[in-house]
Amino acid sequence: MACIVHIETSTQVCSVALSQDGQCLMSRECHEGPSHGVVLGPYVEEAVSFADSHAIPVDAVAVSSGPGSYTGLRIGVSTAKGLCYGRNLKLIAVPTLELLCVPLLLYRADLPEDALLCPMIDARRMEVYSAIYDRALKVQKPVSADIIDDGSYREYLDRGPVVFFGNGAEKCKPLLSSHANAVFVDGVEPLAKHMMPLAERQFLRGKTEDVAYFEPFYLKEFVATQSKKLF
Repeated sequence: MACIVHIETSTQVCSVALSQDGQCLMSRECHEGPSHGVVLGPYVEEAVSFADSHAIPVDAVAVSSGPGSYTGLRIGVSTAKGLCYGRNLKLIAVPTLELLCVPLLLYRADLPEDALLCPMIDARRMEVYSAIYDRALKVQKPVSADIIDDGSYREYLDRGPVVFFGNGAEKCKPLLSSHANAVFVDGVEPLAKHMMPLAERQFLRGKTEDVAYFEPFYLKEFVATQSKKLF
């Protein structure tokens, strides 16, 4: 197993964690954002200092790769790259929507076994960025920008329970909650301490990023891509 610094800045919450062998050694969170430019540096420094003071060699840096806030992702990825360059570490990218699923899979035993998971990131107005996964995180619907109406996700809801969560799910309740299979879970945020299982899996598989060329999944770039497909 590896010692990994985890950085999550895709939403207004800023968080950093340090893990080794599947155990969280330290975790810091700021929910008073967006304040990433102020708190991220000290959080990362604390994580690295903890590892150094306990003679634990850091192997990699994991960073949430989006979709998410352009500014937040830029700050997080830049910090992760700087740490990788400075210490010759590997870079691991963790998709934000997959990350949102982790606390549900780990801590919500009450969810139906056949439930699909639909993490949502707010994209303003009635638009969200979402994907749909099964409980093994196998993609059922890839990441897309969705304008929500009362018919959204109907093909999945008609088949069975779909759990909606993330900072984009709240505004969707009035339109989707009328379906008997729609389940909403509040308070789910992407946090660095939940990156561990995904990051360690990537590390063990040797799935790391080119530090020089890696770019996160910026929402505005996704919008531009979708617009080109339309015209």
